[in-house]
Amino acid sequence: MTSESPASCCFTGSLHEHKAQGDIQQIGNFRVYAASPKSDTIPRKAVILLGDIFSIFPNSQLLADEFARNGYIALLPDLFNGDQISPQDYEAGKVDIKSWMSRHTVADVSPVVEAMINHLRTTLGVENVAAAGYCFGGKYVVRYLKEGQIDSGFIAHPSFVTEDELGEIQKPLSISAAEHDPIFTSKNRHASEEILIQSKQPFQINLFSGVSHGFAIRGDLNKPLVQFAKEQAFMQALVWFQHTL
Repeated sequence: MTSESPASCCFTGSLHEHKAQGDIQQIGNFRVYAASPKSDTIPRKAVILLGDIFSIFPNSQLLADEFARNGYIALLPDLFNGDQISPQDYEAGKVDIKSWMSRHTVADVSPVVEAMINHLRTTLGVENVAAAGYCFGGKYVVRYLKEGQIDSGFIAHPSFVTEDELGEIQKPLSISAAEHDPIFTSKNRHASEEILIQSKQPFQINLFSGVSHGFAIRGDLNKPLVQFAKEQAFMQALVWFQHTL
């Protein structure tokens, strides 16, 4: 694998203060947090945010709103159909991780991603669709980097990505990696570099020192180094999409 299965680092982190600018909508059968630029016209570009195991929560909403402020329709779907994990339940020991993971396989999550792509391309007529994936969601960015699906991808500290999935991308991919990451390890990162070189697709890998898995969405913003890395990871995604869409 180019990244390992989720571990305890996927379930820990800090909540960020945030007043949501978007709203909860229903797209097909799925609950979605949606944020749009303040404009009367439909933008020609959109980003699908494929989040971590906490799905729609303040930190991921903050990222969606930031993309909207930069001119994107931003969709943050509930990948888990109401079965997302809450930080409080995890900390209280109320989550059976193995059982939870068994309920959220590729067969379960893929229809959600496909519904978002179809809504943007068919219903809204958006020309350019990007995706940003964090931890759990990174796998699905990689899987849908195909012609007519996702046009450009960004992933931060991904989990569950296989070598075959990475080797089959047909569109550009940018990766933010943490120095301390038991899932996207230095070995996995170097293996990913070799696979991406062979793919012949444009790619970028940025390594942030002094931070851990989850920094780009759950980092402790009271720590200047972590705040810097989180903000730079977002800018990495933004500039990458501007360049590749």
